[in-house]
Amino acid sequence: MRHLKAGNRLGVTTAHRLAMMRNMVTSIIENGQITCTLARAKEVRKPLEKMIGLGKRGTLHSRRQALRFVKSKEAMAQLFGDLAERYKDRNGGYCRIIKLGKNRLGDNSEMAIIQLLGSEGDKLSELKTQKGAKKKQKKKESTVLKEVSEEIQQIPETEENPAKELKQEHVTHGSGKEVSTKAENKTESDEGELIQEVKPPENKAKDTAEIKNLVKADEEDGNSSKEAAQEESPTEVPQVNNEVESEKPEPEKPEAKSTQENTDADKDTAEIKNLVKADEEDGNSSKEAAQEESPTEVPQENTDADSEPKSTDESEEVNKTKS
Repeated sequence: MRHLKAGNRLGVTTAHRLAMMRNMVTSIIENGQITCTLARAKEVRKPLEKMIGLGKRGTLHSRRQALRFVKSKEAMAQLFGDLAERYKDRNGGYCRIIKLGKNRLGDNSEMAIIQLLGSEGDKLSELKTQKGAKKKQKKKESTVLKEVSEEIQQIPETEENPAKELKQEHVTHGSGKEVSTKAENKTESDEGELIQEVKPPENKAKDTAEIKNLVKADEEDGNSSKEAAQEESPTEVPQVNNEVESEKPEPEKPEAKSTQENTDADKDTAEIKNLVKADEEDGNSSKEAAQEESPTEVPQENTDADSEPKSTDESEEVNKTKS
């Protein structure tokens, strides 16, 4: 039974073991790492971490305790200077043991490296920090992408109104098209407001039905305005006919042309006028043809009428001579 026999004796006497531990601790503090057998590396880890804990305290008593074990002034300066600042936020685990995988030639014992974290020969910690930095960058990029996507979703909502205003400015002066564009703008605004409002899924069907009804009402208003414009145009036609009958067709004025180019409604009226003129010309030509044909037929009838009474007179004369 090994009661009160903790720790590895390392096959040497007590004085030898204490001296060996002191030398190994001082060399590790000065150089940052040493190579030794695996058993000695595991055993030296205990006093090394104890000395670093004393250095973090920084009191006079802790300095005196460290001087009892460490015999080098350079090691003491690093212990209470650089190492204390390096490990002030770390609670234990100040050293690392790395197995070399090669056995010593003489006694075939396992060899290892014991080193302080953050020393010059510590390359594993640098690799870990690089990997951690890459992971943090990826996480940050994900948050940035989310923020950018949210901003992009918000931008169209703010830019819809100026686009609608531009549409209204570029609309022509024709009444029918103005009504239709206004109706479209109204429908778009109503749809945008309905989309922006967050509502439960139960009301989605009602919202769609309301939107359809609004669109139908706007379309009916546009059709009614177009019909009104068409009704107004035929009312103007009779006046045009009277003017054509009374006077000869006058050349179109430049003002009418300008109005035709500016407004679509004027274009429609001009087309109607042209069609009416063409119809009237066709009617006049047909009347003239009829008048030309009628006098030619009348003399024939007269000749027929003249021939009939002559025949009756001849028959009477014949009868008289016989008698």
